Amino acid sequence: MDFKDTIQQIVEKIAKQKDSIATEEATKTSFVMPMIAALGYDVFNPFEVVPEMDCDLVKRKGEKIDYAIMKDENPILLIECKHCKQNLNLHDTQLQRYFVASKARFGVLTNGIEYRFYTDLEKVNIMDEKPFLVVNMLDLSDNDIEQLKKFHKSYYNEQDILSTAQELQITIQIKDLLTKNFQDPGEEFTRYFVRCLNDWKSTAKQIELYKPILKKSIASVINDIISDRLNVAMKNENKEEKQMPQEVENENQQPNEMNEEKLPDGVVFQDREKGIVTTQEEIDAYNIVRSILRQYVDVSRIQYNDYKTYFSVNIDGSTWWWICRIYIGKRSKKICLPKDNYKTNEWIDIETIDDIFNYADGLKESLDLALKEANYWIAKKNKLEK
Repeated sequence: MDFKDTIQQIVEKIAKQKDSIATEEATKTSFVMPMIAALGYDVFNPFEVVPEMDCDLVKRKGEKIDYAIMKDENPILLIECKHCKQNLNLHDTQLQRYFVASKARFGVLTNGIEYRFYTDLEKVNIMDEKPFLVVNMLDLSDNDIEQLKKFHKSYYNEQDILSTAQELQITIQIKDLLTKNFQDPGEEFTRYFVRCLNDWKSTAKQIELYKPILKKSIASVINDIISDRLNVAMKNENKEEKQMPQEVENENQQPNEMNEEKLPDGVVFQDREKGIVTTQEEIDAYNIVRSILRQYVDVSRIQYNDYKTYFSVNIDGSTWWWICRIYIGKRSKKICLPKDNYKTNEWIDIETIDDIFNYADGLKESLDLALKEANYWIAKKNKLEK
């Protein structure tokens, strides 16, 4: 199992268990220790992971870091843990004290769900006030996983991480600043646009006039970007349909003389103009997928679209948030699952539609991917409409 798959397993575990974790110790055991193990370290080997390491520089009784990741008998990464429902903003000063008391260049403050990575870019051995990397396990991007991978035992290189830490830290600050101003444009932010559009002159009255207009304009631009992305997804969908194997294309063609008034046996719907024929066997396959996944999501969200060359099961009827594709021909049957965040897919031969039950795990992974994409864009849309 590769690193990404391991991280995704931890994400699934967090999503299922977070509401049942009652203590800080349970957070460590259920969420943090698996993460340390995912980074390639043996949590039971004192030469690699030291729990409750003394940080007694300030001579305070009980000053111990929860975990210290070791290399060549020296700590390289300090991890301070809090309960999964704790606000980490209340605890960063504690990690600062531990950081000063060790030779580690990196510190992590976490509640098992959010991980904040710190270093000492501004002054050696003094932890920076701002993290250079923030990772939310319930809102992971591919880039987040790549950044986490740099801390893996097999890939760890202190200088490589430090060389990108400052850029990441500035990126976080810029994103926070942009998000704040996109939602509620500040005076200085608005002044820049006023000056750009008025020969570098601005007045208080103009700034107040521009603020609501600027907010709407930003929302409009973001909506256009989202729309463009969705249009690209639709084009890719159509492109994939055209690139289906010739056998699939030919087997799904329907004779022109098909009777419009009476459907042939086994057919529940047909669109002669588009060449789409929905069969009872496809509907049965769809119901099998629903029966497998209904325990994970409101079953009303699991819908389908039929195309000339395949049958698609998806979330909310969307062509791009698809869970699986099904092909039922005269000589073969296939099920297709998305891979690598929809960048590729895999067609699998099946003997009967009952064989779909054999791919329940793969369907669950596909559902998670579809829900992640759907919920992300729905949240984006709702935020813009507020």
